Amino acid sequence: MDNGGIRMNTPRGRWVLFVTVLGSGMAFLDGTVVNVALPKLGEDLGASMSGLQWTVNAYTLTLAGLILLGGSLGDRFGRRKVFVVGVAWFALASALCGLAPNIETLILARGLQGVGGALLTPGSLAIIQASFVRGDRPRAVGAWSGLGGVAGAIGPLLGGWLVETAGWRWVFLINVPIAVLVIAAGVRHVPESRDEAATGRFDVLGAVLAAVALAGITYGLIEHGAPLALGAAAAGLALGVAFVSLEIRRSRGGPVSPLVPVRVFASREFTAVNVVTLVMYAAMGVVFFLLVVELQVAVGFSPLAAGSSMLPVMLLMLLLSARAGELGKRIGPRLPMTAGILTCAAALVWMSRIGPGASYVVDVLLPVTLFGLGLSAAVAPLTATVLATAEERFAGVASGVNNAVARTGSLLAVAAIPPLVGLTGEAYTSATAFTSGFRTAMLVSAGMLACAALLTFVTIRTNAMMEPEATNPCDPCVPPLNPAGEKHRRV
Repeated sequence: MDNGGIRMNTPRGRWVLFVTVLGSGMAFLDGTVVNVALPKLGEDLGASMSGLQWTVNAYTLTLAGLILLGGSLGDRFGRRKVFVVGVAWFALASALCGLAPNIETLILARGLQGVGGALLTPGSLAIIQASFVRGDRPRAVGAWSGLGGVAGAIGPLLGGWLVETAGWRWVFLINVPIAVLVIAAGVRHVPESRDEAATGRFDVLGAVLAAVALAGITYGLIEHGAPLALGAAAAGLALGVAFVSLEIRRSRGGPVSPLVPVRVFASREFTAVNVVTLVMYAAMGVVFFLLVVELQVAVGFSPLAAGSSMLPVMLLMLLLSARAGELGKRIGPRLPMTAGILTCAAALVWMSRIGPGASYVVDVLLPVTLFGLGLSAAVAPLTATVLATAEERFAGVASGVNNAVARTGSLLAVAAIPPLVGLTGEAYTSATAFTSGFRTAMLVSAGMLACAALLTFVTIRTNAMMEPEATNPCDPCVPPLNPAGEKHRRV
């Protein structure tokens, strides 16, 4: 221990990293493992393309809508406690998914899974920020990003193997034994931490407004031809405006603590990095949703072979993300993030060649490898910068905001882009129709990544990871929220 913190190279430090990576990795894995099962799942349950979109988005919707509340609950009641509750909830919802008799029940259970994910995901990163000594945090976040990225990337491989050998239901049931291991290790080895200065009642109305706003917008995008779609989207936008207004008003003081304290955005770089996150993860969501389906529907890959196509991403994230975190600490996040995001954009342009008769090496392996290199360079510096530019007492809120932004980007892109490029109805049963939409979607996503890279280069100017005083670089007119420099209490 050093100044009340844990060193990363100690046994306890390794246990903390193991628990947080395995717990959050379970949620990340679920975000990708399901995608490879979609064709079989859709055939078995008689689902349409919109049913497949809802299978993905019901989870992302509740995750994105409630993740801010999850971060606030962790800051208030204890990050380890809320993390463990989230893992248990996630496991129970996963069991319900695995037993679902129809697509409607599955979509409902996926929504419940997202609630568990909203409790555990921000807690994992906030535990790292609160537990490790400051000097070890960039490396720990890099390892968390890399190993978490491995979980997300190994998802299609594991999902393909499970679909072929045990059936698509085991894509969900596999979470139960993982959760048991996480809970047992977390209770024993992870220190408790919380924000001792937190006061006031919870912003339940804010959480409801955020979740319902996202639900309305998502419904409008997916069911764009339905009579209620336009009204749902308009209502969602109106509720989104009401949410922002409510948080601004509650941040001025009162008996109810805001879900998102406005002053957490006092750092211009915190705001900029979250905008980059929104655009970047929107593009990534489209790739992970469509690629493994395209490989099965159009190229003729088996579920296992389609899932195996993401192995280069897994290996590169494992090998390079911690180093990317260290590099970002030395030279600043601007160049690694810009170069990494541009590399991802180039990879998606290359992936747009995939279709019937595609070469595995030239059209799949090489662009996926390039995509993995880009993600390895960008994700760890991005995540570490988000935490470094927020005040330490708001570790849970900052993590929750960034996770909510990432999931919201993916949610809206997966809802909007498939129908915009013609992937509707039974398109996933036709190689020609799906390939046409897939290629357009990859080019659109590449354009989004190019915009994210430009925004990174223009807005990220300082290296907050190297400057303790930059932890909360507020405007001169805004006093710091924690002038006494309180630390998290560990139990």
